[in-house]
This record gives sequence, C-alpha cells and structure tokens, in this order.
Amino acid sequence: MGCGASIPNKLGGKGRKRRSVVQEVAVFIPTIRVPVATDIVHPLRGLVSKELVDRLATLRSNVVLLSEEIYHGDMSAVSELQRVLEEYLPVVLGLTAKESRLEASVQFRWMTLDDDQECCLASAWYEVLSVVHLMAMLALFEANLKLIPRDGQNGIERKVSEDSKKDVVDSLLRASGCLDYSVHRLLVQIPAQIKKTFPSYLQEGMLEAISIQALGQCVEIQLGLASECDKATLSVKRRLACEQVSYFSQAYYCLSGCDTSDSYGKKLLLFLKWKCMDAKAVAYYYHALVLDKGGGPNNHISAVCCLSAADDLLPESKRACLSFCLANPVTRVPPPWGVMKNMQKKIPDVAYKKFQIYGHLLEQDKTR
Repeated sequence: MGCGASIPNKLGGKGRKRRSVVQEVAVFIPTIRVPVATDIVHPLRGLVSKELVDRLATLRSNVVLLSEEIYHGDMSAVSELQRVLEEYLPVVLGLTAKESRLEASVQFRWMTLDDDQECCLASAWYEVLSVVHLMAMLALFEANLKLIPRDGQNGIERKVSEDSKKDVVDSLLRASGCLDYSVHRLLVQIPAQIKKTFPSYLQEGMLEAISIQALGQCVEIQLGLASECDKATLSVKRRLACEQVSYFSQAYYCLSGCDTSDSYGKKLLLFLKWKCMDAKAVAYYYHALVLDKGGGPNNHISAVCCLSAADDLLPESKRACLSFCLANPVTRVPPPWGVMKNMQKKIPDVAYKKFQIYGHLLEQDKTR
C-alpha cells in the first residue's frame, strides 16, 4: 500500500528514475495497482467474434498505457484513465457471463506501483474486481490532489476553495461506492480458493476499511465547511463530529481480521488512529458547547468534563499524527486544516475559560 501524494514523485515505472521526495498526505490511499500487458487475443481466438476480441485488447492496452501517466500526478491524466476504465469495464464484464464459459480463459496480470509485485490469475471476475479497485484508488488519488495543490508550499496552510472541497466529497463518495460494490457484488462471485491467493490489499476487510475511511473523510470535509458556516447549528456540528468518530472507528475495526503486518498496513492503522483522535476531540468540544447551553449546574459540570477530555486528546492526536508521518513510507507532517485548523487553539482556550467560570461547581460535585 502507499500514500497517494507520494506516488508520483517517489515511485517510477521500470526504467524510471525514482526521487526520494517526502510528500504530504491528506487522503491515505492503499496501493495503486495497474494492469500489465496481457495476451488476450490468442486465448479468445475462435471463442468470440474477432471484433469483440480486438475491442477488448485495444481497450485494455489503452488502460495499460494511460496507467503510466499517473506517475506524473496530473489531474487530466487521472480523469482520462477513469474514462477509459469506465469504457473497458462493461466489455470485460461480458467474459463473466456463465453461458459464455470464458471466465477462466485469460490470464490477467496486475502490478503494484510501490514494489512492482505482480499478481496473475485466470479469472475475469478478478479482472473486473481489479478494474473497479483501480477506479476507487484513482478517485482517492484525485481527492488528494485537490486537497494538496501541486504548486502549494510545504508546511503552508492549505487554501482550498469551497467548490474544490465539494468536488473532493464527490470523489470520496465515488471511491467508497466502488469499494462497497467490490465487497458486496464482486467478491461474492469469486471462489474461496481463488480469494485465498489474493494479495492483502484485496482482502474483504481491507476493502471495507478503505470504503468506510473514505466516508469518514467525506464527513471530515463537511464538518470543516460547517465550522465555517454561521447557519450551521452546534447540534449539526456535533452530529457530524460523532459520525466522523463512528466511521474511523469502524474502519479501524474492519482491519482487525486483516493482514496488516507490512509497513503500509501499519501506516494505515496509524492514520485511522490519528483521525479518530482528532474526531473525538472535536466531538467532545461540540458536545460540551451543546451541554453548556442547558444552563443547569449539571450541564456546566458535564461541559467542563467534556472540554477537559477534548483538551487531553489534542497532544495525543499530535503524537498519533507524528507516528503516522514517521512510519514507512515517511510522509510530511501536515499543517492543521479543516475543522482542526481552529480547534488547536479553540479547545484549550474554551476549556480554560469554562473551568475558570464553572470549576467551583466541579469541585463541589467532587466533595459530595
């Protein structure tokens, strides 16, 4: 697995010069897998029409060629590859029809960009799964590019327009949908003995985790937009923060049955742990503000306790972020952004002020 922002500069295809540039990550992306040239013509000759064979071979060759362009991290290249994949998918789906008896006729080869490891299987369902998986990874990659402009300066606050953030949400939802479809519609078509040979990044739990992570990051963007909107109520902000906690916690749980022993699996776990801590801090903060509006002594005491919990989570979150960034492959420590951009100052300030006002109530409650 790898981090989306690091792929264009850190990695290169065979014969390409690799540059060790430490990149910043907004959206964590599992490994991007690309198709490797495969002989489609000979295995299918005489079994289907020449026109269909030629179309299938041409479309897959186009996907192979365009896959090389994502090394450059260019948005137009990613969009073009997405378009070709959408054109190729319904054609290759034809090989999965039971009446055609072609499901195991072609050896389909795919390779990871990170380490050039290949996985080759004679299964049209494996090809369909790989295509949909690549579409999901490209959507995540696209979201990452939009959140971290290539011309931005390292360590400087991200300036992403509201429209771009909404586009990021669309990309994340598209990625989540592709992965959810992979789990509930594609994996069930593949025999258990074939799935046992799958690499770790195609495990059911891994696909579910990334799908849910994408939803969590959708909410992260929406919460950031809500925090900047005067019309958004505290209850709405609290709900979004709690949803974020739920999504990242679910994603972490999905990985409990997966093989995450490699460096990228460990890095994904650290990413989810960091994001969950951020989300919990924000949820405690907004819950405290909602409680504080209740007016009664018990509400104020509960609000102070929630703010204290949020304040305690901030340094833990920073340590979790640093652990994520230092884990291989090393990534740059990002500046606070979204809702966390203001929370780093708001939470300790409000916690201190509320304790100054209602601290005596808390002390009285302890002595009862």
